[in-house]
Amino acid sequence: MPRPRKCRRVGREPVHTFYKPQGVPLEGLTGLNLSIEGLEAIRLADAEEMDHLVAAGRMGVSRPTFSRILAEARRIVARALSNGWAIHIDGGSYRVVGPDGQTQRPGPAGGGRGRGRRTRDF
Repeated sequence: MPRPRKCRRVGREPVHTFYKPQGVPLEGLTGLNLSIEGLEAIRLADAEEMDHLVAAGRMGVSRPTFSRILAEARRIVARALSNGWAIHIDGGSYRVVGPDGQTQRPGPAGGGRGRGRRTRDF
């Protein structure tokens, strides 16, 4: 049995959770799901131009894990943009933290280490 997924830290909830090509009707449109931690990895690495080691520390994961999250998120965005597909930003195991590292709002119920049996602030 695999180890439970560690709860990742994100700086804020996404402003919009759905993107689609302009002028294309929603019915029949193919879409991909981008996790919220994937969006956070793209934001830290590309928008804020943060070093992977620093960004991994901000998210509370190791540098190799951060690189895997980022690579998967970039792959999803690239496929959606090149094929004219929609992107739905949702899901993942995360919690929203402020700039000081304190939890502002927990993520989805049941996610993270311990499957909700215990809580731990990093």
